[in-house]
Amino acid sequence: MSNPFVRLVEPLDPKQPLKKFFNLRKLEDVRYVHLPFSIRVLLEAAIRNCDEFLVKKEDVENILNWKVVQHKNVEVPFKPARVILQDFTGVPAVVDFAAMRDAVKKLGGDPEKINPICPADLVIDHSIQVDFNRRSDSLQKNQDLEFERNKERFEFLKWGSQAFKNMRIIPPGSGIIHQVNLEYLARVVMDQDGYYYPDSVVGTDSHTTMIDGLGVLGWGVGGIEAEAVMLGQPISMVLPEVVGYKLLGNPQPLVTSTDIVLTITKHLRQVGVVGKFVEFFGPGVAQLSIADRATIANMCPEYGATAAYFPVDDISIGYLIQTGRDKEKVMCTKRYLEAVGMLRDFKNASQDPDFTQVVELDLHTVVPCCSGPKRPQDKVAVSDMKNDFETCLGAKQGFKGFQIAPDRHNSVVKFNFEGCDFELGHGSVVIAAITSCTNTSNPSVMLGAGLLAKKAVEAGLTVKPYIKTSLSPGSGVVTYYLRESGVMNYLSQLGFDVVGYGCMTCIGNSGPLPESVVEAITQGDLVAVGVLSGNRNFEGRVHPNTRANYLASPPLVIAYAIAGTIRIDFEKEPLGINASGKKIFLKDIWPTRNEIQAVESQFVIPGMFKEVYQKIETVNKSWNALNAPSDKLYTWNPKSTYIKSPPFFDGLTLALQTPKTIEDAYVLLNFGDSVTTDHISPAGNIARNSPAARYLTSRGLTPREFNSYGSRRGNDAVMARGTFANIRLVNRFLDKQGPQTVHFPSGETLDVFDAAERYKQAGHPLIVLAGKEYGAGSSRDWAAKGPFLLGVKAVLAESYERIHRSNLVGMGVIPLQYLPGEDAQTLGLTGRERYTIVIPEKLKPQMNVQIKLDNGKTFHAIMRFDTDVELTYFHNGGILNYMIRKMAS
Repeated sequence: MSNPFVRLVEPLDPKQPLKKFFNLRKLEDVRYVHLPFSIRVLLEAAIRNCDEFLVKKEDVENILNWKVVQHKNVEVPFKPARVILQDFTGVPAVVDFAAMRDAVKKLGGDPEKINPICPADLVIDHSIQVDFNRRSDSLQKNQDLEFERNKERFEFLKWGSQAFKNMRIIPPGSGIIHQVNLEYLARVVMDQDGYYYPDSVVGTDSHTTMIDGLGVLGWGVGGIEAEAVMLGQPISMVLPEVVGYKLLGNPQPLVTSTDIVLTITKHLRQVGVVGKFVEFFGPGVAQLSIADRATIANMCPEYGATAAYFPVDDISIGYLIQTGRDKEKVMCTKRYLEAVGMLRDFKNASQDPDFTQVVELDLHTVVPCCSGPKRPQDKVAVSDMKNDFETCLGAKQGFKGFQIAPDRHNSVVKFNFEGCDFELGHGSVVIAAITSCTNTSNPSVMLGAGLLAKKAVEAGLTVKPYIKTSLSPGSGVVTYYLRESGVMNYLSQLGFDVVGYGCMTCIGNSGPLPESVVEAITQGDLVAVGVLSGNRNFEGRVHPNTRANYLASPPLVIAYAIAGTIRIDFEKEPLGINASGKKIFLKDIWPTRNEIQAVESQFVIPGMFKEVYQKIETVNKSWNALNAPSDKLYTWNPKSTYIKSPPFFDGLTLALQTPKTIEDAYVLLNFGDSVTTDHISPAGNIARNSPAARYLTSRGLTPREFNSYGSRRGNDAVMARGTFANIRLVNRFLDKQGPQTVHFPSGETLDVFDAAERYKQAGHPLIVLAGKEYGAGSSRDWAAKGPFLLGVKAVLAESYERIHRSNLVGMGVIPLQYLPGEDAQTLGLTGRERYTIVIPEKLKPQMNVQIKLDNGKTFHAIMRFDTDVELTYFHNGGILNYMIRKMAS
């Protein structure tokens, strides 16, 4: 076999004439020309890592032969250029690193070997909540409260930034991780150690894929896997299939990028792309801005793919200049991409690669839409929203049903708010949030919202005062151009003041609703509504009191806030009636695309980005004033309820323990389809009657001090008690929603944690039964760590979302999958049986294992360790145990 790669020396940078880059002999190897561009990035990474002995030449050949081997479960290692983290996943990562240093020291190794090798950026964006809104000082008050609640966590992160090399912290108040990555952190091409090579990234947040819109290959991984990557371990992955998504035509004038992504999300869920790359191509891509592409790539987890890649083209290069990147470096980036055949022309069909499968969308067919009321893939045209909601009201309880009796569909509850009388009914909007990097990264939809607000105010329209309105931009640049373009004041007049720079309502940090509103909802058992420009609307995520939640573009968020209800047909019914008695329709105030583009070209300029980002690491005075210890080993405070040394490495030895058969396990929980990581490990408020609340109360805390589950991910005692604590949990053992289960030895119904504790004390192993798409949603590693601490040894499901399966592997929990055509129903499983899972002495990837029941029945399931590397992790009891043994020896 001839050497498939060579080093070339090119004068790409006149100042550094010996700057080198790796490249294939493209003209000699026709295989390269037909590779999808996303696979080319994997290939360039593999070639670069050959020199580091991380990738074998056979792996390079496998990638070159992608078209032949794509269906054959060929394993390849991938070492990304960077890692990004947010604080909800970053705090437990730093906790794990601190505990791993302790463990390595106990095993006689050098604790400072536990240190990131791969550069990591941690953006603090998940802690701020919408406690204050509709007032000019909301931003400052929310930020002050954020620091009051999270000071201990922030001091710990600051310690981590000093104790570990290659870890940079972006302080609170800077923006949302993915928008900061898009506008500032991403390089597109790395210029490091004397070489150019493609930028690539993995992140501890599932929406890391947003950066695919700029041509940087990236995806979300579990925090556990990210920690191993940071320590230099390549990601072991099966070479993916690549679905080519061909975009044709032009969007209609009233259509936004939000409408396009919600349409694509529904389409690709129907196609089935879990575990695959999606790569966009076709002349329609050239009609989309980078912000549009980033919106589409952001929601990749919602349609289930691993990555949603837009190759770099001239529009990408223009975006780098628009956002204030160094012009000389950008030109070198372009020359490098041209030299290695990775600069795309979407109008040139001769550049179209071979794909596993091709699907198409004509952008002209996309119509304004929302998604809901409980899942991102459930797209509803705006013109159908009223009828769809009213159908959902009476439909059977489920993703599209609330099972409200017909005679209650028009129930109304009167209430008083700030001295005025109002009424709520089913479909009343109580939360309207312009939030999330999905949309706030896009100037066209943000300025569109601002112009709509301006026209609404000028037409005499208002938003009812009890509706919780908020605006949480993904970066300071957004506020800058909204203010400079003159629309900020109009947004404020409708209640959309800036409340913070972070994820906020999108991740459930929506803060409290007015008490009188909550009482009215509870009294009438109303299906109240949240409308948000986010990316997820799973049950119980946005707010406990909004049973219906719809994803919508920022202009539509404002429109529904003005209407005050989701039960409106915008084409036939007015948004409102002004003081002069004139009916104002949505079409009267909707801005044209030309209006938006004119404002955008004038006010979204490079100088804004430079001014905001040049001071991003130093602008937060509260962060600068924090004092953090300087020791290399962390001194754990036994009184802390935020930061606690986890028990994962207790009793760890250098010797491996042989995996044993799981005998007579009880089923802790029995689920249906689409159980999300929000169900498994909620991020929002800690209910006052929960096991976690009882623990915190026993430590002397009041309910006001509980904060959220997400903020307490550095404390395993809280997080174990918060596992399966979602109030909307549907467990087939019970006939009602709630975080409880049946303890079979006693027959009692208990909180899930309390039942698990009883099983553990009696020495009984546990498993979980589930349907399709188990572990959908956020990448949170606590959705695997929590079940591990409860004593769950295995999960048996019909299918898994990619990141969660990886997290289970990382914690040594066995992901089992029913054989094709089988499920709990076909096998007659009730969950009340006891299960023995036979673990053979010799294991191989994706092998079938035998499962015996105490009633004499036997069946087989697939053990979803997909690669030999994952089996190595399993033999070590998880990926972190593997890394500790590796570092200690």
